[in-house]
Amino acid sequence: QVQLVESGGGLVQAGGSLRLSCVASGSISSIRAMGWYRQAPGKQREWVATNVYGDSTYYGTHYVDSVKGRFTISRDNAKNTRYLKKNNLKPEDTAVYYCNVDAWAPSGRVNYWGQGTQVTVSS
Repeated sequence: QVQLVESGGGLVQAGGSLRLSCVASGSISSIRAMGWYRQAPGKQREWVATNVYGDSTYYGTHYVDSVKGRFTISRDNAKNTRYLKKNNLKPEDTAVYYCNVDAWAPSGRVNYWGQGTQVTVSS
């Protein structure tokens, strides 16, 4: 059983910073990518950032344009932890942030999700 648990959300003023963490437990045999998504009130979940390291076609770190230069994705394999460092936060960054692991499986690919952590940016 794979579990992803996010933490680090909270209330911050515009221009401030937060670092989200995502701890993975359980066995994930072949990770294609890990990333972060967010869902703002009344909107669909959107992709934020991905670190692809198990797919040579898309290898690398990718960000949605709206967060480029402000957000940084990283990982600590020894701690099974993924991070999303967010600087210069804006009110439009307010959302529930979800950790995602995209893994290879015999049938194709499987996605794992955390429960989400709320980030609120005040103006």
